[in-house]
Amino acid sequence: MRRAVGEAAPDTPELVTLHVWRIRRAAVPRALARMALHPRRLRRTPGVRFGKLLGTGTGTGFGPGDADLTRWAALVVWDSPAAAAGFDDSPVGRSWARIARSSVRVGLRPLTSRGEWSGTRPFGDPSAGRVDGPLLALTRARLRPRRAVTFWRAIPPVAATLPAAAGLLARFGVGEAPLGWQGTVSVWRDPADLVAFAYRHPEHRAAITRTPIEGWYAEELFARFEVREVVGDRTVLGWVADGDLEQARGRA
Repeated sequence: MRRAVGEAAPDTPELVTLHVWRIRRAAVPRALARMALHPRRLRRTPGVRFGKLLGTGTGTGFGPGDADLTRWAALVVWDSPAAAAGFDDSPVGRSWARIARSSVRVGLRPLTSRGEWSGTRPFGDPSAGRVDGPLLALTRARLRPRRAVTFWRAIPPVAATLPAAAGLLARFGVGEAPLGWQGTVSVWRDPADLVAFAYRHPEHRAAITRTPIEGWYAEELFARFEVREVVGDRTVLGWVADGDLEQARGRA
């Protein structure tokens, strides 16, 4: 049976959450300990279909020198919204809350997803129809070791133009260990703004063109999500001062 336009595949999750915590520099050793001990605990949390703990970057370069040790994140795919509601009371949620000085949770609905993460397709096979309002773009890749330096040299021109992109609300890098596992998170006022940057901006378009030629990635994933809610301190995401979520929704 063919799916109607906008109807998600059965394996497409209804809800994905992005949790981001800002900590004091004195708490960095405790954050590093949690990054070592909590990945398996997160995956074993009831209702979690897929979960990753992530370090973050400032979003100025998206390279190895961009790390922000005072901000950490978790991306979680849930079986149901009811299961997601229990995260703050879970061992992982409580543990990060103890060292966080501020935090934010972003509720997401998958719109499109291409590629794999750790050999899986965590967001299923979404097929979204027209979506108005803010959306989040996630890129994630495992770099080929021999191509990493070439990749990092190609990124600065793209990163330098991103802050001035029309409709950009927030952006930062994300990464796992080892160093060659990296990604980006960006939040946009509406789909048209994202498309304009991704496919019409010369630096970004050039990077897209080079990707299959250079063979930078051993594994890659590109996904877009509808932003359903942002709960908490948006400044943790680097949210721009004039980027109001409700205004963005109402403008569409």
